[in-house]
Amino acid sequence: MRSIHVTREIPAPPEAVFDLLADHANYERFRPIHGSELVREGEPPPNGLGALRRIKVRPLTFEEEITAYERPSRLDYLIVKLNVPFEHHGGSIRLASEVGSTHVDWRSSFTVPLPVIGGLSEAAWQQLLARGFRQVLEDVERMLA
Repeated sequence: MRSIHVTREIPAPPEAVFDLLADHANYERFRPIHGSELVREGEPPPNGLGALRRIKVRPLTFEEEITAYERPSRLDYLIVKLNVPFEHHGGSIRLASEVGSTHVDWRSSFTVPLPVIGGLSEAAWQQLLARGFRQVLEDVERMLA
């Protein structure tokens, strides 16, 4: 199993950071993402607990379910469908208020269920996903500047 851990300080209140990260309608504004749609509303609507979102990061399309929604401090998700071999074990974005900023802690873990080359694939995924998470957080900071 591989893990990703990315952190960032964003000079904005946690509510603003959370709202951008939770709202699937904003995802196309993030560099790695090419499209997103809400498949099923969650509670609270639209992007809360149980929401199912389809996200496109070419050439990939995946569906993620929101498994924890605690505005403005926690957003957890699980990728439940992906068009390549990939088993997601869960992701969590935690936000903590700091003086004049928000500390973001983003973690995710996964495995690639392929014999022989699974480990090599996991290493590549780990780098790719970490870069994508960093880009999303950079974009959130830019949007809130």
